Amino acid sequence: MSTTQPLETAPVRLTHRRVLRIAWPIVLSNATVPLLGLVDTGVIGQLGEAAPIGAVGIGAVILTAIYWMFGFLRMGTSGLTAQARGAGDVPEVAAMLTRALLIGAAGGALVLLFHVPLFQGAFAIAPASAEVERLAQDYMGIRVWSAPAMIALFGMTGWLIAMERTGAVLMIQLVMNGLNITLNFWFVLGLGWGVEGVAWASFVAEWAGLIAAFVLCRDAFRVPAWRNWPLVFDAGRLKRMASVNTDILLRSAMLEVVMLSFIFLGSDLGDVTLAANQVLVQFLHVSSYIMDGFAFAAEALVGQAVGARAIGAVRRASILTSQWGLGAGALLAACFALGGGAAIDLLATDEAVREAARSYLPYMVAAPLFGAAAWMLDGIFIGATRTRDMRNMMALSLLIYGASLLALVPLFGNHGLWMGLLVSFAVRGLTLGARYPALERAAAGPA
Repeated sequence: MSTTQPLETAPVRLTHRRVLRIAWPIVLSNATVPLLGLVDTGVIGQLGEAAPIGAVGIGAVILTAIYWMFGFLRMGTSGLTAQARGAGDVPEVAAMLTRALLIGAAGGALVLLFHVPLFQGAFAIAPASAEVERLAQDYMGIRVWSAPAMIALFGMTGWLIAMERTGAVLMIQLVMNGLNITLNFWFVLGLGWGVEGVAWASFVAEWAGLIAAFVLCRDAFRVPAWRNWPLVFDAGRLKRMASVNTDILLRSAMLEVVMLSFIFLGSDLGDVTLAANQVLVQFLHVSSYIMDGFAFAAEALVGQAVGARAIGAVRRASILTSQWGLGAGALLAACFALGGGAAIDLLATDEAVREAARSYLPYMVAAPLFGAAAWMLDGIFIGATRTRDMRNMMALSLLIYGASLLALVPLFGNHGLWMGLLVSFAVRGLTLGARYPALERAAAGPA
């Protein structure tokens, strides 16, 4: 008798409770991310030297930027798996996980193969002191060997989100961060390994996270199709996955241009202005951590509805998740309006920076309101794998953002910079919203 167990099928009913069940573990999972950075900095700061702190900081930023290039794997895997699940195609659901793992392994191998020129290029762009660069190279030289684990985790996370198993995503994050924090204290403060101790802690934790992910995805490996190589390497399915992932990569690169240009242009407006912007950008991070929960719910639920060719379910999933997303945006705006001043005082001690940040706080209050539609529509379009629309509308938004900066920054300085960022949020939401009817029409047609 076969021991094979089928993967769970998608529930039929779309309810507010189901949206929340998907969203809240993601919000909690995201909340652990800044905690790890604080512990890394705090532990290495106990050494009483500036260079190790700078080395860990810049090393982590460089590695995160390299891994970010493979972020498409999470979104693409989520949308395609959700559609296969909605269509009841259990073999394809299992095969999607295998494809994601193979891409993760290949991506990790590429990073390992080219990590030396990648690191050298990063320091050429953002040079540091000789001591900081030496320590950062030591740190990255250890951590880079967990690149295959980190990139594979993108795909496994996307697969779990599509399966509505965001509690498993939270568990992976807790395993990784809990182990990382524990090993940080042991390796750095207990064994005196310094910067290398922080790197080894991350290395062990990241591979442990991958092992935990395999355990939590074990039901997929009970389906023989996970190793059905003709299905896994089916040319048509691979071509579609490549197209989706390429569109997402290009869209994400353009979005990164928006955010980096905001930071870089702010740096030309003086140190106080740059510091004030950096303080307020932390509010943006908080907004994204919370909004991601509802956007990921949209990916799973809309994707399943598209896979089932159920236009009514596509619309209901879009409305339900967007109601929560827009509500979260309004709540965030109210919290920033009421508590933003106190948060600024907590994040900055310099009075000039505090005063500047307060003068720009109204833009940050407006940001969740301007950006909620863009965040939610991103999730909806990822679930529907309408990634060409995402790419094209992002390109249009980038052009309008650039034009707004040319017009507003010379007239209003940093106020104009913040206005331009809000314009980019609004345009993304409006342009994707204009493409939504086409998404519904396509949901009833051939894939």
